[in-house]
Amino acid sequence: MRLSEMRTLLESEGIRLSRRLGQHFMHDAHQLDRMVTAAGLREGTPVLEIGPGLGPLTERLLAAGARVRAIEKDARLARLLGERLGHHARLEVWVRDALEYLQEEKPDLDAWCVVSNLPYSVASPLLVELASLERPPVRLVVTVQAEVADRIAARAGDPAYGLLTLLVQRTYQPGTRFRIPATCFYPVPRVDSTCMVLERCPKVPPELREVFDRLVRRAFSQRRKQMFKLLRAEWPESKLAEAFDRLGLSRAVRGEAVSLEQYVELARALQT
Repeated sequence: MRLSEMRTLLESEGIRLSRRLGQHFMHDAHQLDRMVTAAGLREGTPVLEIGPGLGPLTERLLAAGARVRAIEKDARLARLLGERLGHHARLEVWVRDALEYLQEEKPDLDAWCVVSNLPYSVASPLLVELASLERPPVRLVVTVQAEVADRIAARAGDPAYGLLTLLVQRTYQPGTRFRIPATCFYPVPRVDSTCMVLERCPKVPPELREVFDRLVRRAFSQRRKQMFKLLRAEWPESKLAEAFDRLGLSRAVRGEAVSLEQYVELARALQT
């Protein structure tokens, strides 16, 4: 779907896209093809696409042999997508809020890939929910704001390292990523985007996930405060002191200086 076709269709339907909802549709054929290639799809691979819009990515996923579940919150766009591509037997179009779907149904996506140009407004919570599933997708190929991609791929000590980093990397290993200029979208956003590949590689054992989540959320509840002081709101000081000493962590350390592996070991110590 070329940009001219996209604009003509939207204008004929009287649809104005919403920046508030993060509706920026990728139309650049080269970038769309790069996303599909990065997904490594096989014939029949089940793919979840969130925010398909008019379907420029959807049609490429179908051409690659995928079975696509496209979840579109905007009923107007979902109708147009169905009219354009609904003849494909391997396409399901759902009119639904994808974030609510993940939060309420906790779907089994174990064999699935997610390939999506995620709506900017909810990209971060969507990724956290996907990483929180008991049976999460095997691979995510997602386009997000460049700043969000930097936060997801950060390491301890990086300025971008934080809660989002840990809640995604507990389940996914960041891999290939490439920048996508703002001019590849309609309407043109104010920022560049990044497509990133995230491979499932769980680093937090199931029995530690609850305490790990509590731990990292508390550690970053006030970013500039010392982590030890923040954690005292949930764990006895004596237990914290023993755990910090065992891991060689200073009482003055802040959350952004502690690695994911150290958080896992700290969670293990605090669970017992």
